[in-house]
Amino acid sequence: MNTATYPVGALLRQWRQRRRLSQLDLACEADISTRHLSFVETGRALPSREMLLHLAEQLEIPLRERNRLLTAAGYAPLFSQHSLDDPALAAARSAIEQLLKAHEPYPALTIDRQWNLLAANSAVAPFLLGVAAPLLEPPLNVLRLSLHPDGLAPRIVNLAQWRAYLLMRLQHDIEISGDPQLMALQEELLSYPAPVEKAEATPESVLMPLQFQTEQGVLSLISTTTVFGTPNDVTLAELALETFFPADEDSAAYLRQLAAT
Repeated sequence: MNTATYPVGALLRQWRQRRRLSQLDLACEADISTRHLSFVETGRALPSREMLLHLAEQLEIPLRERNRLLTAAGYAPLFSQHSLDDPALAAARSAIEQLLKAHEPYPALTIDRQWNLLAANSAVAPFLLGVAAPLLEPPLNVLRLSLHPDGLAPRIVNLAQWRAYLLMRLQHDIEISGDPQLMALQEELLSYPAPVEKAEATPESVLMPLQFQTEQGVLSLISTTTVFGTPNDVTLAELALETFFPADEDSAAYLRQLAAT
């Protein structure tokens, strides 16, 4: 969204519509009158800074976009934004490094809001062997790496199910953020050759295994996602820690053996 093009009222209306809420729905949740909300959206009333943040909270707008709303309304941005290597995020960076290290010998990685790899533990490297070099150039996109025919896709045994699961998660991220770069990534991923086998993922597919072909057989992993609880920095709010656990003892033994070599 370009705040130079869209006034704050139009931006709020777009977010309300993205959340599939009527003016009445949002007014009730925010405990304001529908008339006042209508005036804000049409530009007949300028919301206070506090009201704007209150509405953004009800709409679950990402921190990055809350800053844009504030700017569009003529207020200073509230949420800081630092690169991960900035001294201001030293404590968070140290915590991430400790979590990644502690998860070994199982794979773990940190990604940003667009699924670009920011950090990984040593257990990830063996899985990247044989991947086409261009896919490993920064920014290394985890979804592209997973589903590209020159990436990990040929070694994923349950590619149809895993692809459907990843695309479901990406669609959710698009709905939450409205990020045009994620939309472009989605279009790219959908252009890759799809498995003949059809599969659908549902929100209940929380333990979708990743079945990965290795020289010693099929490795079965399940993944979990961890995010920072109450960040006030845009960068931290957009980070996610993806951790993989063995789904059976054979897979656990393989990962332990891999780490020992």
